[in-house]
Amino acid sequence: MISIFLNRNVAIAHSDIESEVDGKYDRVTIYRTLKSFLDKGLIHKVLDDSGIMHYALCDDACTTSGHHHDHIHFKCSNCGETTCLDHVQIPDVKLPNGFSFNEANYLIRGICKKCNAAA
Repeated sequence: MISIFLNRNVAIAHSDIESEVDGKYDRVTIYRTLKSFLDKGLIHKVLDDSGIMHYALCDDACTTSGHHHDHIHFKCSNCGETTCLDHVQIPDVKLPNGFSFNEANYLIRGICKKCNAAA
């Protein structure tokens, strides 16, 4: 199932994975496999504005002990694909005293390079 991620450079929803495997695996097996991939540091969760969880490949910095990448996700308003922008860092956010963060999710919406080129 990892080949699905290797063959795409965008975040993938559970339903897209189900369609891709075309009945070869049931929904629970896909869920458990995704959980295993997450735990091993192979993929990470991508939350976009649809409320549907997507998944994308991690870079080499992620391990079983944790995910080590904070980057921006870009969702195209035209094609709907969500892409990891690994080399664009999330801006530093100064939280008020008494607050601490564990994880940051940053989503930018616009038109992707592929759709801009097609226009």
